[in-house]
Amino acid sequence: MCLKKNIFLPLILCFSLNTSFAQTSDSNQTLEAATQGDALAQYNLGVMYDKGQGVAQSYAKAFEWYSKAANQGSAPAQYNLGFMYYSGQGVAQSYVKAFEWYSKAAVQGYASAQYNLGVMYDKGQGVAQSYVKAFEWYSKAAVQGYASAQYNLGVMYDKGQGVAQSYVKAFEWYSKAAVQGYASAQYNLGLMYDDGRGVEKSYAKAFEWYSKAANQGLAPAQYNLGFMYADGRGVEKSAVKVFEWWSKAATQGDASAQQNLANMYQYGNGVEKNYSKAIEWYTKAANQGLAEAQFSIGNNYYYGNGVEKNYSKAIEWYTKAANQGYASAQNNLAAMYTNGLGVDKNSFLANEWYLKAADQGNTNAQFNIGQNYLYGNNGLPKNRTQALNWLRKASNNGHAQAKLMLAGLQ
Repeated sequence: MCLKKNIFLPLILCFSLNTSFAQTSDSNQTLEAATQGDALAQYNLGVMYDKGQGVAQSYAKAFEWYSKAANQGSAPAQYNLGFMYYSGQGVAQSYVKAFEWYSKAAVQGYASAQYNLGVMYDKGQGVAQSYVKAFEWYSKAAVQGYASAQYNLGVMYDKGQGVAQSYVKAFEWYSKAAVQGYASAQYNLGLMYDDGRGVEKSYAKAFEWYSKAANQGLAPAQYNLGFMYADGRGVEKSAVKVFEWWSKAATQGDASAQQNLANMYQYGNGVEKNYSKAIEWYTKAANQGLAEAQFSIGNNYYYGNGVEKNYSKAIEWYTKAANQGYASAQNNLAAMYTNGLGVDKNSFLANEWYLKAADQGNTNAQFNIGQNYLYGNNGLPKNRTQALNWLRKASNNGHAQAKLMLAGLQ
């Protein structure tokens, strides 16, 4: 089963155009005022062309009128010019020009421009990358109540990017964004309460904040909410609720949720056992590269659960997971090469995969490689020292057969 997600969502790097009117008037009046040099009318006319309201939609004309207003110092127009250069709407795309116009609006205190300027420093777009400068501009927007900037400040304090690392300050800024309904910040608050980072641990508060984010459709929050219902942390255990929340996250493409939902169908936990549904969800997760799901599909082909038994298919899926370092898949792949199931016998590859799994602490692989050294099986020379070494490792990790074998060798 995939475990709780402890990954803080990355910096949100979003841009949007300001297309709100500073005043309402018809297109003829606006055009007349704009042609007479009224900056507000020029900005409004730009918005009208941008949205196609009262005039035929035209990014080129929007750019023209925003430019006139921006050159007179209109901060919203400067911001919109920055956006058009950033996205290449009505003008050739240019991060350098976007940075230039965002800067003009930002120094006038325009919060959206300050935030976007922070993003450009953060990503090194149109300017040399600088977390310090990103932090500076996020801060200016954040103190004006700009939720995205508050969230990004939280991430920077969390990671120590551009500022000394501080979970307490991260918690403070996530909180500001979260109370404004910012889902990613709500999720991160949930994680901080869940783990006791920057705040006293509280499963009840973690559940509260995960719920807020989950109800806004944030898949990682839905996934973690499912875990809280599974473990009874901050809420009474409920298999029905686990299934509900993992289903929501899974349908959004969350691979870990898809894997866990498949497990519920596979083993009949909280839902009627259904191998076909299990295979369906394992496949969705596996196709996203989740090694555990690839291993699970391999097992189903090996045993014929929900699909016709097919050793060749089992080999295919075990190999995908094994190549990602999944130890159980490496052990099973080794066993199939040992026994020639779905593939020609190959003692060299068998031992190679056993060793990869054994080095990761897989007790079955440690036991198997120990036996091979003890008896000289699978192309390995007899080597009592190596045999005892691997059998002890397996025994110390709780492998019952290894314990018995060691007792007989004493």
